[in-house]
Amino acid sequence: MERRDFVGLAAAAAAGMALPSESAAAPLTAPRAPTPFALDYAPHFGMFRTNTGADLVDQLKWMHEQGFRSLEDNGMRARSVADQERVAREMSRLGMRMGVFVLNPETAWTTTFAAGSADFRTSFLKDVDDSIEVAKRVNAKWMTVVMGKYAPRLEMEYQTANSVEILRAAAERLEPHGLVMVLEPLNRRDHPDLFLTRIPQAFQICRAVNSPSCKILFDIYHQQITEGNIIPNFDLAWSETAYVQVGDNPGRKEPTTGEINYANVFAHLKAKGFTGIVGMEHGNSRPGAEGELAVVNAYRAVDPR
Repeated sequence: MERRDFVGLAAAAAAGMALPSESAAAPLTAPRAPTPFALDYAPHFGMFRTNTGADLVDQLKWMHEQGFRSLEDNGMRARSVADQERVAREMSRLGMRMGVFVLNPETAWTTTFAAGSADFRTSFLKDVDDSIEVAKRVNAKWMTVVMGKYAPRLEMEYQTANSVEILRAAAERLEPHGLVMVLEPLNRRDHPDLFLTRIPQAFQICRAVNSPSCKILFDIYHQQITEGNIIPNFDLAWSETAYVQVGDNPGRKEPTTGEINYANVFAHLKAKGFTGIVGMEHGNSRPGAEGELAVVNAYRAVDPR
């Protein structure tokens, strides 16, 4: 499932629309404990809609009851100011943190970020300014940047230099507010024409930008497809990694449904002292209320103790 699809799911949930589901399985009981998890996992709106209904605040309350203490919402920028403020009030009341939203939703998939055009620079910096206001409103710290398509007529080194220049300008605007844009490498199987695909590539760019406001979003699903070597790459890129997202492979569903040993990966994150957010950017493997409980139980099963 692509990020643009998650934005659509969020809009569907807000409108009370049904979300897609898959084949049913055996019934499940409720999660064994509503205590907070050891790591700070962040569901997204719509993930538990059958149990909660479409109301955003009701969804937040249910997430909190299951032990989740953060939320991520890729489509937050598209929500009304009233909804943004309402969500922020409830999260503050519940003591929940806001995870990522997408900083540049209109240009993430279509623009040749690395070409370095003056028009794109102007457009991207406007997205930065607009996102700063949203971040203040919803108490967010991190914003996802998808760096768009590669420029086929330019050598990769020129593309990298162009990207660094634009990101430095963006970081200068974010730093005074203590905000962080997190660059997400995406796999070329699902996204065959994008510029940023690998953790070492993101590490090189963040080191060149050299700002606390430009870090890596390490999406384990994408990197399992692109390069594997998950735990060693966490260690190598640790100084520039600020945010984590998950989804099992194949299928991009909850942990325990694919090939990734999330129990070991999460134990490693805990052992390294990771206190950031782990975004649950995946679908549910099973439909309905029981499938939603299966997601919660899967995280209980792999959560480090």
